Amino acid sequence: MRITHLGHACVLVEMADQRILIDPGGFTPGFEDLRELSAIVVTHQHADHLDQQRLPELLRHNPDARVLVDPGSLPIISGLGADAVAHGGTSTLGRVRVTPVGEIHALIHDDIPRIPNVGVVLQAVGEPSFYHPGDSVEGEPGDVDIVAFPLNAPWQRSREMTGFLRRLNPPIAIPIHDGLLGERGRDLYLGQAEALGGADTEIRDLAEQGAIEFRVG
Repeated sequence: MRITHLGHACVLVEMADQRILIDPGGFTPGFEDLRELSAIVVTHQHADHLDQQRLPELLRHNPDARVLVDPGSLPIISGLGADAVAHGGTSTLGRVRVTPVGEIHALIHDDIPRIPNVGVVLQAVGEPSFYHPGDSVEGEPGDVDIVAFPLNAPWQRSREMTGFLRRLNPPIAIPIHDGLLGERGRDLYLGQAEALGGADTEIRDLAEQGAIEFRVG
């Protein structure tokens, strides 16, 4: 497995001969230049996870990519003239199983309606498993080797971030959802994740590192 953190919540996961892009949003530069994608996964409709302006260009360059989305994003993407499928249980991309996790976005404010949010677990025999939660730390993905975790968000307190890491306690955790942070704030949250997160978890920061390889064990 190779994982590239392209920026904010957007990651490219390469595993079992599949290239899966998750959450191509407005805070992520250059995702529209990607080619040979097997699938594009959208966890929810917020602009930092789904860039409606650039998504059509990405799809033109990747005409064979399957588009798997949460129910709330389905009419939006269909309105852009693209074919998409809402999660209806576990699906397959070649040898990769895509399992949806969760149903609803974290609470931002009582006056803001909550929308659908569906995280995903990616699994394939002989590869590490990977979980992207979208905008929620309430999902239950089961035992997962690598967890992407929101570092900072308007809907999240730092103790919720560290509590998420402690609850899942994965072998490896990758910080994402960091587009609102400057260098000083990012370092602060990373320090909290390392000091207060899962007891058995290694924090691996992939920002600006390119594609990083992970193996089982």
